[in-house]
Amino acid sequence: MRRVVWTVLCVLVLVGAVAPPAVASGLWPLAGPVVRGYDPPEVRWGAGHRGVDLAGEPGDAVVAPASGVVSFAGEVAGRPVVVVDHGTERTTLEPVVAVVPVGARVAAGEAVGRLEPGHQPCPTAACLHWGLRHGEAYRDPLSLVKATYRLLPEEAAAQVRERAAAREAALAASGPLGPEGNGRLTPPTVGRLGSRFGMRLHPIFNEWRMHNGIDLSAACGTPLYAAADAVVSHMGYDSSGGWRLVLSHGSVDGVNLQTVYLHAEGYRVRAGDRLARGQLVGTMGSTGWSTGCHLHFGVKADGRHVDPLGWLS
Repeated sequence: MRRVVWTVLCVLVLVGAVAPPAVASGLWPLAGPVVRGYDPPEVRWGAGHRGVDLAGEPGDAVVAPASGVVSFAGEVAGRPVVVVDHGTERTTLEPVVAVVPVGARVAAGEAVGRLEPGHQPCPTAACLHWGLRHGEAYRDPLSLVKATYRLLPEEAAAQVRERAAAREAALAASGPLGPEGNGRLTPPTVGRLGSRFGMRLHPIFNEWRMHNGIDLSAACGTPLYAAADAVVSHMGYDSSGGWRLVLSHGSVDGVNLQTVYLHAEGYRVRAGDRLARGQLVGTMGSTGWSTGCHLHFGVKADGRHVDPLGWLS
């Protein structure tokens, strides 16, 4: 009999054996890949991305990710929106033209509308913005994804090990940070440059997604430093970024500059702290959606992600 091994979903997606997982309370509202992830603002009124964007095509059916009642179907700021109330939470889907009336009860997976073009930025003909709110607080819709267990052929584990070894070899060959930027920021840690800024195949979900920063890999516990004088605007934990730190550097070269640190083992600073360039802020880890010890380092200029290599010395 062919031997099999039990393995968790993260292994499945690493080898590309399955489609995106189901959410704990139902299904994804659209089958397309995530092209922009959840990026919550540091303060409620601040800039950020309060949901996830899924790639699709105009006219694609959009379904309810969980059972509930359609509480709104109409236009907001000129864009068609459908809201499904699940009780303690509610889903927002846009730009979506409703195919069910307000007050309709819908089951998870039941069509509630059709996807329209117009959501920007979007790398395909149309993108669905999927938002989730618990009361007045925004949540990451992908936090609803639950782990499942499947049987895989034994050789699948070997494929995962081969991919991991290839990734390590590529990191070792890449050397330090690479091309110099404008020097306004100093490197936040000592590590090998891995994934760069831009679209990439996600190492966990095996989907084509935007990578809003660069990855610097070293051993867990490697020190992390402030890339410039700053004030800590946010320090907290979320399911995708793990331990997240956001530093505000004020106006630099005419833009409001921030740096973002993800996946840390932990931080030694708190919101409101004033930091000097090169000051220790924490240690490298592998928290959140991570395949190994590294720092995801991002740079925001006027609230928008830009390539960190253009700012580093």
